[in-house]
Amino acid sequence: MDHSDDVPNCCCNNFYRLITDWKNVVGIPSLEIKELAFAYPDGNQALFGVNLSVKKGERVALLGPNGAGKTTLVMHMNGIHPTSHGSIHVAGQLVDSKNKESIKEIRSKVGIVFQDPDDQLFMPTVGEDVAFGPYNMGKRGTELDEIVDDALNLVGMSEFKDRPPHHLSFGQRRRVAVATVLAMKPEILVLDEPSSNLDPASRRELADILRSLDITMVMVTHDLPYAYELCDRSVILKGGVIVAEGPTHAILTDSALLAANRLELPVGFSI
Repeated sequence: MDHSDDVPNCCCNNFYRLITDWKNVVGIPSLEIKELAFAYPDGNQALFGVNLSVKKGERVALLGPNGAGKTTLVMHMNGIHPTSHGSIHVAGQLVDSKNKESIKEIRSKVGIVFQDPDDQLFMPTVGEDVAFGPYNMGKRGTELDEIVDDALNLVGMSEFKDRPPHHLSFGQRRRVAVATVLAMKPEILVLDEPSSNLDPASRRELADILRSLDITMVMVTHDLPYAYELCDRSVILKGGVIVAEGPTHAILTDSALLAANRLELPVGFSI
């Protein structure tokens, strides 16, 4: 007996719509930047039509000499700098600094870990620092406690939850700073010079932590071996434009490209 007529057309339509929506979501990059240009109020043009796409789960190193526009680009990713020309989408959502509700959501999706962890740690204890963001997003009670515990566990700092941040080493404070961002469950983790001022052991420990995270990552760094270790893909920014992008191995083995962009591998380091 043929029961095909028993299935309402609306059910079939809804099913196919769900499949189509699912396919669209799967294909949406974590970050999509198109023709982004930006000038500071003093007239200094920092970006000249940047185009960049980062897939979900991808780890990308953002390389370039000082003054290339790397920090300016990063500050656009979560709306700290308003987009005056071009567009930025995070997981399909437009970054619109004029929309207060939208930008609040964007800033929970794009977590930036600054070069100096003391810029992000200001509460009496480590646990309170990690709880600060989720608390301000409305999390309370057991749910908030679980978020804090999970974030500290991800960076191996659970035993320091009740410790004042200023009693920690620099490397430990940087790991707590990462935890404060992870507690927001971001779509993208942006790291500004994550290996700077770390001793060799702390550098390795942080690399192990970052490698273990299942998250889209953009890493701004001058530490080319760190980029090689952690990021499969690299982008070189110079003079406010992307001048090269590709597999990190290919970028770092092109000596002429590195020299043209004032990038150098450490003496004795070979790939």
